[in-house]
Amino acid sequence: MRTELTQARLSGIKTELLAVLAADNQTAKGPDAKAEPQLLTSDAAIIAAAAAVLAGGEFKAGANETLLLHAPAGLAAKRLLIVGLGKLAKIKVSSVRNAAGTAVRFAKPRGLKDLAFALPEADPLPAAACARAAVEGAFVGDFDPDTYRSDRKDQSLASFTVAAPAAADKQSLQAAFDEGVIVGESQNFVRSMVNEPGNKLTPTVLGERAAAMAKEVGLECNVYSTEKLHELKMGAFWSVSQGSAEPPALIVLRYEPAGVADGPVLGLVGKGITFDTGGISIKPSADMEKMKYDMAGGATMIGAMRTIALLKPKVRVIGIVCAAENMPDGKAQKPGDVQTAMSGKTIEIINTDAEGRLVLADGLAYAKQLGATHLIDAATLTGACVVALGMVNAGVFSNDEETYAKFAAGLEVSGEKFWRLPLGDEYAEMIKSDIGDIKNTGGRWGGASTAAEFLHTFAEDTPWIHLDIAGVAWVETAQPYIAKGPSGIAMRSIVEWVRSFQ
Repeated sequence: MRTELTQARLSGIKTELLAVLAADNQTAKGPDAKAEPQLLTSDAAIIAAAAAVLAGGEFKAGANETLLLHAPAGLAAKRLLIVGLGKLAKIKVSSVRNAAGTAVRFAKPRGLKDLAFALPEADPLPAAACARAAVEGAFVGDFDPDTYRSDRKDQSLASFTVAAPAAADKQSLQAAFDEGVIVGESQNFVRSMVNEPGNKLTPTVLGERAAAMAKEVGLECNVYSTEKLHELKMGAFWSVSQGSAEPPALIVLRYEPAGVADGPVLGLVGKGITFDTGGISIKPSADMEKMKYDMAGGATMIGAMRTIALLKPKVRVIGIVCAAENMPDGKAQKPGDVQTAMSGKTIEIINTDAEGRLVLADGLAYAKQLGATHLIDAATLTGACVVALGMVNAGVFSNDEETYAKFAAGLEVSGEKFWRLPLGDEYAEMIKSDIGDIKNTGGRWGGASTAAEFLHTFAEDTPWIHLDIAGVAWVETAQPYIAKGPSGIAMRSIVEWVRSFQ
């Protein structure tokens, strides 16, 4: 998709589709109060073209609601699309991101290839932040998961133009716009990997894709396999992969910015289970096909490293992805087995389907060995987190308030939804083992927190954040701004967390 930034007069832009934003500025209260849609533009020709239809009450300006006008009078555009943001008092920059995705997804099935998107003229929405969000949203909206359809029709948008107010600072607009292109492309890079079936994206292939990306953007990359796991004594990681005919992949990416020789080193660790049957504790067959996305945390870290390489923050970063298949053959680990992790801690295997925390245990230990001073991991880790938060928020845990505060502040930029869940000695007590140091599950109750405490055992006192993205890594029902399928969740937030250290 070709992207462009302009500050031209909106009514003079020649395009197949011009999208403008509106919000509900309803002031009256009570059951009889009606929506009062207000266009967020000062362009008189657009206001005049839409006046009659807005006055008719058909359009309420609800979030991502759309209204199309053909051949609007006084405009160079062939069509005018009005996209709602919801209540004026509640709109955020993230509302603009979703609206841009909505506009793109409106255009695609109609065969429209050229779209101009007008940034809102409204407080408190800064133009630069909206420019970045809009182009991110456009890339998100342009992605579809039907990669392997034999009759697939390319409905991708050819051109997306962000139209900013003439009064906005051009330099800051362009910088934010360029960042949005990088982030949007990287999020779709993540989604393309998560979308792949397990027979196409094995641990080895995931390593190859990471290496190809690293070469393209100038990252150092090493991909190891079985011998390296044994050399490092990664017994927890190896135990997951030992039941599969596919070898594991330990993917290590390094970003070393010029002129930065000291300071923090950030370790990004991702769960890369390219297919999860559950192992000997095999999953029910219903919905097992979705377990191809159990590597979403690993893909997120690969995409984050791509973004970091292109945005060039002044902080050193190491990305580690522990990729494996979890399969139930005669060599697979069994419930009751005891494994020794890289750190030397022993783990009693209660359930072989609690495998993500095993690979992350060794990934976290290895990140510390490589010099990481701060850690963040991402994983589709627990169904318990989905029970707690639904498919709305991802879970976040941390052992360090300052580190968490940086992450939370970045959510204002990323627009992603995370909810902090608790750690604590009570949860740690639930995973103590009678035969070894810890168990890999703590029972039914508090499952997201006991899983996080398991990882805390390996992060130890190193400032650390754990992201449980199980409920939001896959969009179960298509939304106006995003297709059903992989979401690419957490990448934007991780990148903002990294940038907070520069």
